[in-house]
Amino acid sequence: MHIDLFGSLPLIVIWLALGAVGIAIQAFVRNNTRLIFGYYAGTLVLTAALALLTSAHKGVTFEGMISLGGFASYFDVLFCFIGLLSMFAARPYLQRENAELDEYYTMLVSAISGMMLMAHANNLLVLFIGIELMSISFYIMAGFLRTNIRSVEAALKYFLLGAFATGFLVYGMALIYGATGSLQYEMILSVVGANASPFPTLLAIGAVFLAVALSFKIAAFPFHQWAPDVYEGSPTVVTAFMSTAGKAAAFSAFIALFAVLMPTSSLMTPKLQLMLAAVSAITMLVGNITAVAQSNVKRMLAYSSVAHAGYLLMGIVAHGTAGYSAIAFYVTSYTFMQLGAFVVVGILERGNEQYLQISDYAGLAKREPVLAFVMAVFMFSLAGIPPFAGFFGKYLLFVAAIEAGYTWLTIVAVVSSVVSAYFYLGLIVKMYFTDSETEHARVSPGLAGVTLAVTTVVSIIMGLFTSQILSIFSSWW
Repeated sequence: MHIDLFGSLPLIVIWLALGAVGIAIQAFVRNNTRLIFGYYAGTLVLTAALALLTSAHKGVTFEGMISLGGFASYFDVLFCFIGLLSMFAARPYLQRENAELDEYYTMLVSAISGMMLMAHANNLLVLFIGIELMSISFYIMAGFLRTNIRSVEAALKYFLLGAFATGFLVYGMALIYGATGSLQYEMILSVVGANASPFPTLLAIGAVFLAVALSFKIAAFPFHQWAPDVYEGSPTVVTAFMSTAGKAAAFSAFIALFAVLMPTSSLMTPKLQLMLAAVSAITMLVGNITAVAQSNVKRMLAYSSVAHAGYLLMGIVAHGTAGYSAIAFYVTSYTFMQLGAFVVVGILERGNEQYLQISDYAGLAKREPVLAFVMAVFMFSLAGIPPFAGFFGKYLLFVAAIEAGYTWLTIVAVVSSVVSAYFYLGLIVKMYFTDSETEHARVSPGLAGVTLAVTTVVSIIMGLFTSQILSIFSSWW
């Protein structure tokens, strides 16, 4: 078997660091979370650096099952960066909850290794392993506060519904294999592109099942019901990580897989595009309309996360380089602004789920002006207000959809964005123009301040230098 060791360095390093060295350190060095935190932070930095180094080294390895370089490397960098910021945010939160254990950082890096496999997958079996490695880590992290019944409930719900989605995933893969005779992306593409499958019905059903499984991972309608309860019940720093890096990983898989299943020459492509367009439209509307009715900040952000999955699906519907580049830009900007918003929630939150109501944010600008400012930046960006990154990300997706002939979908997206402005801007009004009726203790962000600073700066810079960033994306493609 030919193995490209240089191109595989990011994957090899994170696997060895996680599976061999990291666990051995925990076995021999007990109760030293500072050491484990530093070790895994260094691991993520090294992995990201290697991903940058090998980004131009494109190709496949491990008998063609894993792709190297290009956008897979870009997603490696994104996952590691978000993981590092999530670790910075998690440490003061877990210390406050008396729940900082070595295993948390192990599970976080384990999830990232699964995400990287998803981005590098060139074979359905590798995709399955990556998804399950990420998902199992998420199940454990969701229930990390073992004495909190809401956290345990969130983990159980996520596990049960995740197992249900896995059934669709595996069955879809089996049908694709039966219809094409291969699990390799290139072989599937050659069969689908030439309309040469002896079992076209099985192929179509398999593609739909894979879409269902990935729709669950991105919390798209009608497979989004788990998201509000899981996001609300999980530790806030876990929710921040799951709703950002997890969604980015799912879309990295979505792009690679549906580029194979929806080639321009395939008779199946228009039908899959129409199906995904309908899912996208309903997801945007359901997510934003439901978010309007929420009084809990975490549930509001959870439903808005559902809506953003709908926006991102527009890039899959648009297909081609324009759609996929728009997804890469928007999923990156969304990751930073959503992560920052949840980190603010985690800093303000106190035990027994206190200060999680939108009404608790009244007068925040007077008592915590810095937190109010960064939260306002994230809300403006999520709402798609210029000059922030969210506006240009939506614009790119809208243009890609229109060029693909889905003007009606863009109209739905614009209407949905108008609806979202109500609750995003409503929170800003609550922070700046409403007086608090209760006394609140001052809070200290601690190490989470680093995460807030980075996410705020990125949300602004991506809006101000959109064209330059897009040119970088085009060089990675």
